[in-house]
Order: sequence, then C-alpha cells, then structure tokens
Amino acid sequence: MFNKISLRSTARCIKLKTMPSPLDWISDELTHLREESLYRDSRYVTALGNGRCQIDNAVLLDFGSNDYLDLATSIALKSAASEAIQKHGVGARASALVSGMHPEYQTLCRTISQFEGAGDALLFPTGYMANVGVITALVGQGDVVFCDRLNHASLVDGCRLSHAQFRVYPHCDLDILERELNKVTDARRKLIVTDGLFSMDGDLAPLPELWELSQMHNTMLLVDEAHATGVFGEHGRGSVEHFQLEDKPIIRVGTLSKAIGCLGGFVAGSRELIDYLRNISRTQIYATGLPATLCAAASAAFDQVQSNPEARQRLLANANLCRTELERARINFAHGSCGPIVPVILSDAGLAVSVSQKLQEAGFFVPAIRPPTVPAGTSRLRITLSTAHTNEDIHSLVSHLREVL
Repeated sequence: MFNKISLRSTARCIKLKTMPSPLDWISDELTHLREESLYRDSRYVTALGNGRCQIDNAVLLDFGSNDYLDLATSIALKSAASEAIQKHGVGARASALVSGMHPEYQTLCRTISQFEGAGDALLFPTGYMANVGVITALVGQGDVVFCDRLNHASLVDGCRLSHAQFRVYPHCDLDILERELNKVTDARRKLIVTDGLFSMDGDLAPLPELWELSQMHNTMLLVDEAHATGVFGEHGRGSVEHFQLEDKPIIRVGTLSKAIGCLGGFVAGSRELIDYLRNISRTQIYATGLPATLCAAASAAFDQVQSNPEARQRLLANANLCRTELERARINFAHGSCGPIVPVILSDAGLAVSVSQKLQEAGFFVPAIRPPTVPAGTSRLRITLSTAHTNEDIHSLVSHLREVL
C-alpha cells in the first residue's frame, strides 16, 4: 500500500514539473509592455526640497513632483510631525470609528472645515480612497453617474465600483453632457464627477457651467480638488473658490499629498453630508485612520498655505514663465494648461521615455507619462512647477529640452 501511494505521489510530482505554470502569461505581458515602451522601472528618489531631488547619487532639478508649495520637506511640517510622534506614537491603531479620533485627527478635521468654509470634514487614508469612498456612498444601483473622460483613475474607479449606470462624456464637452443628462428620466439619484484641475492636462474644469447643468437637472456635483488645493483661489481653497462657487452645495474632495505635502484624503461639506459619509463610506469605515504624525503635519501645512499667499503667487508665476519659454522655443505643450502642470505632448511613448532619460542625464527630473495614464497617442513629458524653482531653473530646463528635441 505504501509503495502504491509513493508511486502515485512520484508520478504526480513528475507531471507537475512538466506542466506549464498558471502564471506563465505574466512573462508574455511584461515582454509586450517593454516592446511598446510602456514598461515602468522602479525609481528610487530622495526628496531634497528647494526644487531638487536625488536619483542614483545625482542631484537633479525636480520637475516631477506634486509638492507644489515645497512643503513636504519644510521645517514647519517636520517639526509638527516630530512633536506628534513623541506625544502619540507611530500608528493610529484602528479605524477612526473603532479606536476613536485622536486629538491631532480632530484638530485636522476642524482645520480643513475652517479652511474650506464648510460645516465639517472627513478624513481618508489616501485621496484615492476618498474619491472611491465618497462616490460609492452617494450613488449605487438605480442611479446614474456622469464622468469626464480625462478624470483621475480614482474617480473612474469610484464610478465603476458604485454599480450606478456609468456614462462618460468627452473632456469638458458640456453639449454632450447635457444631452446625456436629458436622456435620464427615471434615475433615483444623479451625480456629475470632475477633477477641478486635471492632473495630466493641467486645465481647469468649466465649473460654473457644470454647476448650472447640475441645477437644471437636479444632479449632485462632486469636484476633486487634489491638484487645485493650495494652488487656486484667493485663499488657496481650489477651483471651487477660483470660480466663486463656495456658497453652492458642491461636494469637495481633496488630498493631503500634493500641495499640502503629506498623505491622506478628505471631503468637506455640510455637517449632514459628513455625518452620512462617516456612517456609509466603506473606505473610511474599514480602513485604519491617519496617524497623528501626518495629521499634525497636514495641519501645519494648512497654516502655511493661509499665512503665505506669496508662495502660491510665485508658483503660478513660475508656471506662466515655463509656458512662455516653451512657446518661445516652439515646443508643443497643452495650451489649455493654466496651473503648475505643463504637459509637453510628444505622442510616441518611446520618444517620451527617451527624452525623459536624456533630460535626467542633463540634470533634470521630468517623468514620461504614457498609456494607460493618458490616452494612446498622447504620451508626454509632465512638467510640474514648484514655488521653489527659480527663473534660472526654468530657463535651463527649456533650453535643454529644446536641445534634446
């Protein structure tokens, strides 16, 4: 009996060794990505602040970061985080609903609600989770959600995961959006979602017109302020403030990982809305809360945004200078961009990677952006400006870019 079992086991082992692995397809997919110039290597970067970073022991001018106000490495944020970690430790221990909101968490919620001029605010571990959690709490089966084609992936995924009817309209095409809105007659709820400042094209959404359409069709409007918070508006509140729509019941989602220089996401709105989301939003209920270190640093960052409007003005001036220099050099860029994101359109993915690598060799970090992040045929360099960049930095970048191209 023992010998029969041993023989069967040996036969199975031999058969298993000769069978293909169910994961063999991964190798073919990686080969395809490399052939299409879509393969992404791991990149290890050390942030140095002051518009600089270090890659492979080389100090580069950093035109690839979303740290628009140069706050991530600032003394104010590091001091706030250091003090908080000594007082509260490292982890948040559990979700905010289970273990409770620690003092720094409560302070940050108050800081954001006051900054946004809203009744209350709710925190999420990331901006991605904020978008997914808010959208899936607002709409579901029997509802319809309308999404700009160039919205961030987190908005798109939130729409898909909501199980609402998902309707995509061409980028900022209000005529088609209105046509789609007119088709919906029996939905329980309707929601329009849009970036405030689009992350890959750098243009602003037409929020006044979107608000008007939402009112005409009794539709909720959600604006993701991820790249606009700290950048646009008289007080740095984002695109909703820029278009003077703050008195409207627009749902404002934001992130703490761009101009705020930290990590996390938030939603600001009426106390009733926030109370509802606190009880319904799965990515908030079932995720460990933000630790005290990040909350304290983010609170310090909002103080910096409010007390130093000159930094925001320098940032936008740097972005305008970059566009002026690119135009003078006859380098094709997205002319709709109006903030710190300046895309240089190269179309071909291989060319974008090659130019990015040559710029890195010349001392500049400018990442190549390729599908699926952007549509096929629109690969680009994504130049992001910082308040820390000097005029000389920008002139030097454009000069080298012109030489490479």
